[in-house]
Amino acid sequence: MDATTVLAELSGNVATMGYGLAAIGPAIGVGIVVGKTIEGVARQPELAGRLQVLMWIGIAFTEALAFIGIATFYIFV
Repeated sequence: MDATTVLAELSGNVATMGYGLAAIGPAIGVGIVVGKTIEGVARQPELAGRLQVLMWIGIAFTEALAFIGIATFYIFV
């Protein structure tokens, strides 16, 4: 094997591991958002509808990080 082949394989492996690590952040973020929403509903049940809407918006923004990770994976592979 020449140096170019080794570098290409190493780059692909690092990109795959990078996406795996990038997926951890959104998973933790979604868990925090949902947990805080449940906590908020337990404290103020009359605000359940409003908190649920805010929860979905928070999840959408948090999942945007996962999409950025996927795009980064395909850019560097």
